[in-house]
Amino acid sequence: MLDKRLYGAMFLMATSAVGPGFITQTTQFTIQLGAAFAFAILVSIFIDIALQLNVWRVIGVSGLRAQELGNHVAPGLGHVLTFLVVLGGFVFNVGNVAGAGLGLDALLGLDPKWGGAASALIAIAVFLSRRAGVAMDRIVVVLGCVMIAMTAYVALVSNAPVGAALRNAVLPERIDFLAITTLVGGTVGGYITYAGAHRLLDAGVRGPDRVTEISRASVLGVLVTGLMRVLLFLAVLGVVAAGVQLDPSNPAASAFEAAAGEAGRRVFGLILWAAAITSVIGASYTSVSFLTGESERFARRRDLLVVAFVGLSASVYLVAGVAPVPLLVFAGAFNGLILPIGIAALLWVAARRPDLMGGYAYPRPLAALGLVAWIVTIYLGWESLGRLATLFH
Repeated sequence: MLDKRLYGAMFLMATSAVGPGFITQTTQFTIQLGAAFAFAILVSIFIDIALQLNVWRVIGVSGLRAQELGNHVAPGLGHVLTFLVVLGGFVFNVGNVAGAGLGLDALLGLDPKWGGAASALIAIAVFLSRRAGVAMDRIVVVLGCVMIAMTAYVALVSNAPVGAALRNAVLPERIDFLAITTLVGGTVGGYITYAGAHRLLDAGVRGPDRVTEISRASVLGVLVTGLMRVLLFLAVLGVVAAGVQLDPSNPAASAFEAAAGEAGRRVFGLILWAAAITSVIGASYTSVSFLTGESERFARRRDLLVVAFVGLSASVYLVAGVAPVPLLVFAGAFNGLILPIGIAALLWVAARRPDLMGGYAYPRPLAALGLVAWIVTIYLGWESLGRLATLFH
């Protein structure tokens, strides 16, 4: 059995990954690739596991946050990582608040601005509660389970061709490397990479004696995200395979509506809202964890800083009316740059700095697995540079 504190960290990582962008991304690739998208999902899950196993183990065993480890590797590296994570996390949080507003619009018919504001207030209430850490853990676990259950229902009624999906998972009719790398970046990119690992430190789970639990929780967190991806893929695949033409302005919502009628659209609204508000919580908490570290002076004010982070994100959304697309592209490109930098620092600690790991003998096969996954992040970083160059051209 896992320590119950690890469930909070596990679901924080998983629900941080499952945001509005995750839903849109999965829907678009399912429309483009059909059943062959199953292979990309399977490969991306293996890469995600290789990355998160290393991230959680290095941070959990050392008891140090990613930015602290970065500064031990090279002076100032942790500060660079902090800048990238906080900037990307903030801009994406504007998109998360927007997604929460759209979710309540589909669910209740509430104006998206009011829905976004109400969702931000709910997130703020979580961090203002007397036991903020426990409240955060509970809400991400409950809403994570709600998302999985609701998506499973739509996947069931959509009559997806499961046999074709299983066959393509191992013998794909088409392989799309862009889809694989995009899934990896969307699942463990930016602040998401460190959300669960930083949460377990705050929960007091650290040290070589907890390594088995930490590793198991990191894998389960990726599998929870993967399960949500598979169910969403099947829900949309059933509709696409039936020849339904989806609304290009909101393909995911129209897929749910085609599968289950008006109830399907309401279910989509609930899933989108749950995905967005848990991502608001995850992005805000993780970004602030990079700003505070272990400093007692800041740690006492951490929850207030998270509240300010949520409030500022919501204010930008309410003033702009939408999540500014160029800013989201900019943040997405930054997330692609964060992965190779952060993973390289952690792998260096694993291989070369046993003093930071309490003398723990890091498994060489695990480090080698992380190195292979890191090569994928280099490609992601290169693609991100291309997107930044296009943006500023």
